[in-house]
Amino acid sequence: MNTSLPNARPAPDDVLRSGLSVFFPAYNDQPTIAGLVRAAHETLAPLTAEFEVIVVNDGSRDGTLEALAPLQEEMGGRLRVVTHEVNRGYGAALRSGFAAARYPWVFYTDGDGQYDVRELAGLLSHAGETIGLVNGYKRQRQDPAHRIWIGKFYNAVVRRVFGIRLRDIDCDFRLIRRHIVTPDRLRADGGTICIEIAMLAEASGLGTVVVPVGHYPRLHGRSQFFRIRPLLNTFRELLKLHATRVSLPLLARLATPLPALFKPSRAAEGD
Repeated sequence: MNTSLPNARPAPDDVLRSGLSVFFPAYNDQPTIAGLVRAAHETLAPLTAEFEVIVVNDGSRDGTLEALAPLQEEMGGRLRVVTHEVNRGYGAALRSGFAAARYPWVFYTDGDGQYDVRELAGLLSHAGETIGLVNGYKRQRQDPAHRIWIGKFYNAVVRRVFGIRLRDIDCDFRLIRRHIVTPDRLRADGGTICIEIAMLAEASGLGTVVVPVGHYPRLHGRSQFFRIRPLLNTFRELLKLHATRVSLPLLARLATPLPALFKPSRAAEGD
């Protein structure tokens, strides 16, 4: 199931009762991270008492940790910070976020402020017992032209090569059931983890809903993806991911009946 629906309904009671973990992977996001954490708290507090906010500080070299210190006092046990001593990559940050999550539903978005966390309420309104993933898709991408075209090309190729139906794979505004993305099921350290997440969600037997969300210009810092080294690493990860998730399983299925071809017939056994 892959549908685009308006985001005006209230969140289902069973989702709010079961609880929600929100996390932000952050790398040098000092100017934006405190605002995102505060917006998440203000969005969820009126809806449910069962929630937590987590920041995965992926080796930031700026004042990301210092920006969070006042909020830890304000929010108490609602806010936790997981810190990587060195930058380990986007996928590693997501894996740490999923590992730290305590509730059955997990939402994450990037720490750079290009999405409005308050739109999480719209994603929650489409969660339910038959749904495994509620994913945003950008109404209008607010990036330089070259990034928009590269993003479109990447999205089209990945959907084709990996057989993914999800409309906007690189829209990192996701609400997903935690059991689908346990850390032992995720391997990528880079951006290809989004492909793994989409594949696991679509293979789970649960439905996927896509919801339009706003996308806003990056006001601080610069993307870590659109550089030569990250692009080369992504290409290597794509090859590895295709081998492990597509090629090898396919070869294994094709090889399964082969032993029967070489098994002696009963007539031959009796000779």
